[in-house]
Amino acid sequence: MECRDYGQLPDGRVVHEYTLSNGLGLTLTAITLGGIVTRLCVPDARGESGNVVLGFDNLDDYVQRNPFFGALIGRYGNRIAGASFELDGHAYPLTCNNGPNCLHGGTIGFGHRLWQAEPGEPGPGEAAVLVLRYTSPDGEQGFPGELQVQARYALSARCNEWRIDYEATTDRPTVVNLTHHGYFNLAGEGSALGHRLALAASRYSEVDAHLIPQRHAAVEGTPFDFREPTVIESRIRQAHPQLVLAKGYDHNWLLDGPPGPDGLRLAATLEDPASGRRMQVLTTEPALQFYSGNFLDGSLVGPGGRIYRQGDGLCLETQHNPDSPHHEAGPDWPSTVLRPGEVWRSTTVHRFS
Repeated sequence: MECRDYGQLPDGRVVHEYTLSNGLGLTLTAITLGGIVTRLCVPDARGESGNVVLGFDNLDDYVQRNPFFGALIGRYGNRIAGASFELDGHAYPLTCNNGPNCLHGGTIGFGHRLWQAEPGEPGPGEAAVLVLRYTSPDGEQGFPGELQVQARYALSARCNEWRIDYEATTDRPTVVNLTHHGYFNLAGEGSALGHRLALAASRYSEVDAHLIPQRHAAVEGTPFDFREPTVIESRIRQAHPQLVLAKGYDHNWLLDGPPGPDGLRLAATLEDPASGRRMQVLTTEPALQFYSGNFLDGSLVGPGGRIYRQGDGLCLETQHNPDSPHHEAGPDWPSTVLRPGEVWRSTTVHRFS
């Protein structure tokens, strides 16, 4: 593991950059601003390494104009309708940053905060570990309770696998839905819409005009059926009302089947035929948001002057359902409430081959 100064925030605080390697070809670079993964390099079918995530090459872009590239997301990933919720009879107005909604924790969510970081002790089968911690004060962005958060990035010593373990505790009842917002392109450049995607889900969440889930629907017979590997661009421009509303895919899928003995279930498999790279996403979470980079419009520039356009990266965000605080808890709407004395835990694994 290597560490260096990455730059200074406008208030003078120093942002550090950590680079982890597993010795098998997997290299992860992250900064303490938002826990952002700025580079994730993995070998292709010929053994040539390439960066498979979108990002910037300078701190100013991450501070001023980052559309959540590579960031840790919280206190609540995805959308909460009306930027408010009720818990135990109390109403909590939140910051509004997505039309009428609160998106990804508000205007200044966890992806915009400076985290404390330190090398962690590798466990069995681990090559390198980075531990990131953040204390979210009571009332931050409108959420109740002081939340103690930890995210642990670990690279496997046995294969090209990146594991994220999350933990959170609170001193007041609150809601929590943490995730990571990497924009993936397994080709390393160009469009990601030629990738093949498989999702282990037979239902998805239909949304309204503000992309708030209204009901769960079967994927059968729709462009949302990814139960078999499907080239993304083959159906993304169909005139399906849900694709029209979101300008592509920006929907939640409910994962099928129970978790395995390790608590993980296969959520998604992404493949790039040109490079031969494959990524499997496994998680303890009950759902996954697939976002096809619909709002990348050429206004953002990455390393080497690369302009990011629609579909140049896609997100596979493991999560609880969006807007869960507005639904009665049950099998289709698992609760996101965290209370004092409880520990919120979640794990997501990205396995490359």
